Amino acid sequence: MRLYRLNDSGEPVRDIQDRLAALGYPTSPDPRGEFGDSTEAAVRLFQESRGLTTDGVVGPETWRVLYEAGYRLGDRLLFLRRPMLRGEDVAEFQSRLNQLGFDAGKIDGIFGNATETALIDFQRNRGLPEDGKAGPEVITELRLILRGSMRGGREAIREMEWLRALPGSLVGARVFFDAGCRSPEEAHAAWAAAAAAALDLQEKGGVPMMSRSADTSLPERVRAGRANRVGAEVVISFQLGREGANAIYYFVSERGRSQAGELLARSISEAVGGEVEGRATAILRETRAPAVIVARTDLAADTGRKVVAALEGFFASPKE
Repeated sequence: MRLYRLNDSGEPVRDIQDRLAALGYPTSPDPRGEFGDSTEAAVRLFQESRGLTTDGVVGPETWRVLYEAGYRLGDRLLFLRRPMLRGEDVAEFQSRLNQLGFDAGKIDGIFGNATETALIDFQRNRGLPEDGKAGPEVITELRLILRGSMRGGREAIREMEWLRALPGSLVGARVFFDAGCRSPEEAHAAWAAAAAAALDLQEKGGVPMMSRSADTSLPERVRAGRANRVGAEVVISFQLGREGANAIYYFVSERGRSQAGELLARSISEAVGGEVEGRATAILRETRAPAVIVARTDLAADTGRKVVAALEGFFASPKE
């Protein structure tokens, strides 16, 4: 899709405004169909609330999250299909299953195999038809059981188990290095950092894996899927910091967060600098392994080497 930004107009802008307003981000006094200052401010607030890049521009990622945010649990039948169902309703469903001890995996808003398995386990436990479909009967049963405050569930336990199981060195560690490629400049700088990190890891006995080759450019969601397919244990993404910002990002959404990712981000921050912040971009949300983004304005090979040194210290440190 094209990008929608300040001073654009038309039916697509009207649709964006309507969706924002329905989610509690009014765009008035901008006229309907006119992307003015108020619409831009609403887009920025929405992006900030969802852990997206806060630039006030509605591109493919912001549009996808805006579209998915319109679903509430019970609005539609949830089940495993291709392409997979995505949305706020799926994230809430995963959160509720996890709270009850049925491991739906990361609360990423994607109805995948782990969510289907957790659903069938729940149906079996409650004496419901084991069809892997979350319709009114399943949703009602969940709501009856889970009255009261939301609490952490299986995803937090799983991450703590991951931390405790880490070996004391990088020998054999399967680390996925992702080189961002949102622009030619980023593609070059991120590749230099990722390639240097991969070489250092290999020298320390680890198993580096790359998200792309030096001369290719792949969407972030495709690169995240590759990390899952190769069985990465850790995901490190290198990206150019925007607007002069240096930061280390880990996964945070409205319904979940990666505790292991946050600990890893803080460890890397001590080595390379930068604020530690939560985001929900594809490489953080859609990877099964704990993931961080190293975003720097001066991204280079030395950044990759510093990250591997931080990883070595993180693996060697006690996790209890």
